[in-house]
Amino acid sequence: MLRLKSILQYSNFIFYLFLIIILITFIRCNIPTNSKYNLNDNYIEGILIDKKISDNKLSLIIKGKEKVKCTYYINNESDINYYNNLELGITIKLKGTLSVPKNNTVPNTFNNKKYLYYNHINYVMNVDNIEIINNKVNIFYRLKNALINHINKYKSKGYLSTFILGDKSYLEDGVYDNYKNIGVSHLFAISGMHVSILSLIIMKLLFKLKDEHKYIIVITFLLFYIFITNNSPSIIRSVSFFICLYLNKRLDFDLDNQKVFYISIIIILLIDPYLLYNVGFLYSSIISYTLISYSYIIKGNKIIILFKISLLAFLVSLPITINSNYEVNILSVINNLLFVPLVSTIIYPLSLITLLIPPLDNLFLSVMDLVELISNYSLVCNIIIPKMNIIFIIIYYLILYIFIHTYNKKYLLLIILLIIVNKYKYYLDNNYYIYYLDVSQGDSTLIKYKDNITLIDTGGKVKYGDNINNYYYTDNTITLLKSLGERDIDTLVLTHGDYDHMGESIHLINNFKVNKVIFNCGDYNNLENELINELNNKHIKYYSCINKLDNMQFLQTKIYDNENYNSNVIYTEIYNHKFIFMGDASTITENEIMNKYIINNIDVIKVGHHGSKTSSSELFINKINPSYSIISVGSNNKYGHPNKEVLNNLSSSKIYRTDQDGSIMFIINNKIKIRTYNP
Repeated sequence: MLRLKSILQYSNFIFYLFLIIILITFIRCNIPTNSKYNLNDNYIEGILIDKKISDNKLSLIIKGKEKVKCTYYINNESDINYYNNLELGITIKLKGTLSVPKNNTVPNTFNNKKYLYYNHINYVMNVDNIEIINNKVNIFYRLKNALINHINKYKSKGYLSTFILGDKSYLEDGVYDNYKNIGVSHLFAISGMHVSILSLIIMKLLFKLKDEHKYIIVITFLLFYIFITNNSPSIIRSVSFFICLYLNKRLDFDLDNQKVFYISIIIILLIDPYLLYNVGFLYSSIISYTLISYSYIIKGNKIIILFKISLLAFLVSLPITINSNYEVNILSVINNLLFVPLVSTIIYPLSLITLLIPPLDNLFLSVMDLVELISNYSLVCNIIIPKMNIIFIIIYYLILYIFIHTYNKKYLLLIILLIIVNKYKYYLDNNYYIYYLDVSQGDSTLIKYKDNITLIDTGGKVKYGDNINNYYYTDNTITLLKSLGERDIDTLVLTHGDYDHMGESIHLINNFKVNKVIFNCGDYNNLENELINELNNKHIKYYSCINKLDNMQFLQTKIYDNENYNSNVIYTEIYNHKFIFMGDASTITENEIMNKYIINNIDVIKVGHHGSKTSSSELFINKINPSYSIISVGSNNKYGHPNKEVLNNLSSSKIYRTDQDGSIMFIINNKIKIRTYNP
């Protein structure tokens, strides 16, 4: 033991070991692993370790040979209660189809495949049948189920689940988003702060016991708490640090807290290297490390101390926040001056007391209603900041390191300057970017030049069947725009009024600034009129049936009694490269264009009507002679798009399809470069 103590205390041994483990972890995480299942396996059997129900969608995580995420659609509403009452820990057998999760096909959006992979899930299953094999559960799952069932009886179960279980799914829509918007959402995710409070409470309750016995009981409880919270990375990090602190004291290693922190992270990454890619783990680790390492500068009265903690936490986690959300509330430091003590001294302790004393349910709910009201009036100054590349991140942390050590305000100004440079660096970029976005069975194309954004169509998805009342929105386009540093859309062009081309329009204008909207020729349909009402309410200008706008020429200006025939067809030239966007134009429109205009040797065509046989006639394609053809189409769509005959007509060009290639990005200057975002 003495030899181990001397090794650990030797100069920077632990620090260098920490760096080596980080490097090894990075290498381990990037070595592909083989699943213990085969894609041909139609049955899997395992323990139910997690479940959630949303509408008629049941999501399960099963632990068999390895973890598998499973989805089952409940056909009978009366069965929802049955599946909702399935207890964790039971053994079930599922029949279905295994598949590989898909990557994000829209740049800079959530990557479900990587997320699942870093959570040790290689396959997902679309389930046809669920069979319970064994209802018996072990003592740990019995306690967990009892706790979940107990919390579900409360009116305040949304917040109790959040603070006790780390499950925010019961919070009302928009509530957590509001906390996120004002920059205090970290307080509503179980973290080191909550573990510290919980540990302190337990230690106080065990005041009659010896310290050694206290620590053993607390550590045992915290290890079980990791299980209760589904192995929450931030809980794992804080519990590991707590245990290492205890061992450091118990074994008399005399290591400072910084070295103990390194050891705790080393142990965690040796056990689960994939936590290196978990955002919650990174947040928790980098903030904790900073507060531990620079505790000597956190001095003053309580308000000053709290401000310094909030400022340090904000600055050190800023690159993570930017690359996760692409938006930052710069006043969140001030909001935290109120919310940190509010949550740590009142709300979280009250949630624990309410868990033990059910009659306090109404009081706790009233307190949280008041907190929600306060959050609605909190300070918000959100700034959209584009994704930071690795060079900017390294420079940022170097400057921040110097600032913390010297406390020289000029380095803080350098940090601000670096963020500004990152935000407006597109002014130095003379490239045009065209993103043919994967919006499933729909159309949407984003054109970016410096800070000018044109969006041609928005796409639109339907939940079940074709009932337009069942549509749902995505934030993919908004997320992409934010990641590019954009605050508004200069021009939204809608080729026509079909839902798969403009279904996201109202969602966009409600969440993003749009300067003007262009409609096609012909009468407005119900969907267009609904959008126009919103445009009028927001005083957004809109036009229809125009001939030219900036460098875009609108080739279809006749009026037909068919929405697809009236579809806007847009032609533009960028650095002498020719682009044409066909919307859902038919062969009739194509013939009109050929008779009216001389257009040939097109560089890129956005193929009409998703590759339907009603468009892209052989005569028209031969006339315009495209080099690249983009087909926006959904995977395994019920229409059978794209049509084989159309593919034959386009065969002399290089064909890209969003169902196979994901979004397709063209970088245009004197040459054209192409990048795909494959599923």
